[in-house]
Amino acid sequence: MPIPLFNSIASWLLKKRFHQIELFIKYPAEVQEEVLSQLLEFAEDTEIGRKYDFTSINKYQTFRERVPIVAYEDVEPVIERTRKGEQNLFWPTAVKLFAKSSGTTNAKSKFIPVSSEALEDCHFKSGKDLLCLYLNNNENSQLFTGKSLRLGGSKELYEDNGSFFGDLSAILIDNMPLWAEFSSTPSNKVSLMSEWESKLKAIIAETTQENVTSLAGVPSWMLVLLNNVLEETGKEHLFQVWENLEVYFHGGVSFSPYMDQYKNLFPRKSFKYYEIYNASEGFFAIQDSNNEKDLLLMLDYGIFYEFIPMETYGTIEQHAIPLWEVQLLKNYAIVITTNSGLWRYRIGDTVRFTSLSPYRIKVTGRTKHHINVFGEELIIENAEEALKSVCAKTGAEIKDYTAAPIFMSGKEKGAHEWVIEFRKPPKQLDYFTEFLDNALKSLNSDYEAKRYNNITLKVPVVNVARENLFNDWLKSKDKLGGQHKIPRLSNKRVYIDELLQMNN
Repeated sequence: MPIPLFNSIASWLLKKRFHQIELFIKYPAEVQEEVLSQLLEFAEDTEIGRKYDFTSINKYQTFRERVPIVAYEDVEPVIERTRKGEQNLFWPTAVKLFAKSSGTTNAKSKFIPVSSEALEDCHFKSGKDLLCLYLNNNENSQLFTGKSLRLGGSKELYEDNGSFFGDLSAILIDNMPLWAEFSSTPSNKVSLMSEWESKLKAIIAETTQENVTSLAGVPSWMLVLLNNVLEETGKEHLFQVWENLEVYFHGGVSFSPYMDQYKNLFPRKSFKYYEIYNASEGFFAIQDSNNEKDLLLMLDYGIFYEFIPMETYGTIEQHAIPLWEVQLLKNYAIVITTNSGLWRYRIGDTVRFTSLSPYRIKVTGRTKHHINVFGEELIIENAEEALKSVCAKTGAEIKDYTAAPIFMSGKEKGAHEWVIEFRKPPKQLDYFTEFLDNALKSLNSDYEAKRYNNITLKVPVVNVARENLFNDWLKSKDKLGGQHKIPRLSNKRVYIDELLQMNN
């Protein structure tokens, strides 16, 4: 099929989906209630369906009272039984695929079930919706005249007892529909290469020969790839390599610390950035406007959402509420029930609603990724905003970072310790540290209170990381490339102590 014709047909088909999106925007509670009802009915004859008598649950209130909220550790035994061949335990169709994810909080691997329904009705549907929303906002887009450069995980799929596991991106690439494979680069063979450095060279060799019109991947790893492309080609910016580039679809980590670096790579005001929110457990939200960075919560992907207000999270007063009870600008932990058989599952992420009509969110962090040793409640959102502000003032550019507490010892006050790898270091580290401290005070009143007159917290300690420190740390844990993320904030010193030791 000629590329211009393919571009026209694909654009037409994707735009048709926009009317269905408008439906769940108009009737969000009804759509979510229908999703829950369908999930319960579909799984009523599974082991978990019989245990909680899904057939008698006909309203959300009963579901909330009868089915407990769980974490991965609670469902691991039944997932392991499924991985060894048992079926119909938590989902009625055979589950043979598992997204291996250790996240950044636990060295122990998690195996998240991925059903055929989730592949089709969530992950692949979301890919089409991302394009649909983008095309709806950009009528003159020529996206399909070229290819999308996708940067996924760096592991192939492995087989064990008849089931398969690997990075979610490897699962998606291995099962990719023809329309997506036709419009993507690099090839599946290169995308699934295991060794990161070799893979990087192969990606550059393949993609620089293509007409790339869009990029998709995690900002930190994509930045590594793009800088290597410039180094390899000797070009000054990416439009000299791919002149028809028009958009970068990104997700996985906050984009704020990387924005200025990307603007240098793409020096055109017309170039666009679209954020997504996905995880091994499902695809949740998509930026639906060129200019607004909030994410539209996608309500018809076979996922039923609940939210735990963070002021009660982890306490005896903890309770979950449905979508139609959330409030603006409050921090919530997400609980999901999915078409892969996760029932009231805490995924560990926190969000804040910026709009209730339609429901739009901002990802604010992880339930385990914050520092609250001294009552300062420092979350990733605070850290990202502070670093962005400080870099603007000092001209610094950050490649990676992590932070953890310095615990009180005797009469010694506590503090926060940072390890920051700079792409462009500040001229004076003392000023950078002072600006960072002040920015955190302005963003977080609890932090400001603990810093007042050094009552609990002293001035933060900032360590400059050697070049490639975080890269080497991830490599030492076999987590180099693709979807793996640096742990940004932690209440413990495990990560930072390892990094400081390697930094010597």
